[in-house]
Amino acid sequence: MKIAIEGIAGAGKSTLRDRILTLAHQHELRVRHVGQFSWLSPAATRTLVNIRTGRAPVLGPDAIDAARDDLLLHAEHNLKTAHPNEHVLADRLVLSTACMIELAHTGTAHACLTELASVENARPDLTVLVTTPADLCTRRLATRSTSRPLDDPSTAAQLRDLYEHCADTWSQLTRTPVRRYTLATNEDSEHAAHELIAELKGNPAG
Repeated sequence: MKIAIEGIAGAGKSTLRDRILTLAHQHELRVRHVGQFSWLSPAATRTLVNIRTGRAPVLGPDAIDAARDDLLLHAEHNLKTAHPNEHVLADRLVLSTACMIELAHTGTAHACLTELASVENARPDLTVLVTTPADLCTRRLATRSTSRPLDDPSTAAQLRDLYEHCADTWSQLTRTPVRRYTLATNEDSEHAAHELIAELKGNPAG
């Protein structure tokens, strides 16, 4: 089973990810943790880094092509499980990529999600959208050094709405489920982690 954890910076994704990985070990579940990108194509990597950093202008179609090309490699080399009893947990994936590109090129989110949905073997079986309120996320980010658009506290509320829109679009395009969690407390994270471990235990790996 593949699960992708999505949401704005400060929402609690890393806390949830780490708790899932700890519980998976305790339950003797094999879970491979992967990131958002493969970084296996030099050309796609240059484009994605330019978008993330704003270092150089990138045309909208080129951004979408780079995201698709990277996801194809990600699916083949990282998301494809090596063992029949291994699950995959992605820390950000398609929704975060679509949001990043939408921030750089307004109006591109749907086209980006459509392209990424075409990479069928990269689709998560379940997308987890962390919907922690933007003001709480901003307070959590106050002690962090932020340099990427997706980590900018000034865009937190806008991004939270954008993630919701992209999640709805993704579910419509792929007919795959999106489950939402608000992680305002440690108890919230613990509850979500245990629910997701139960999901992994009840579904086949690979």
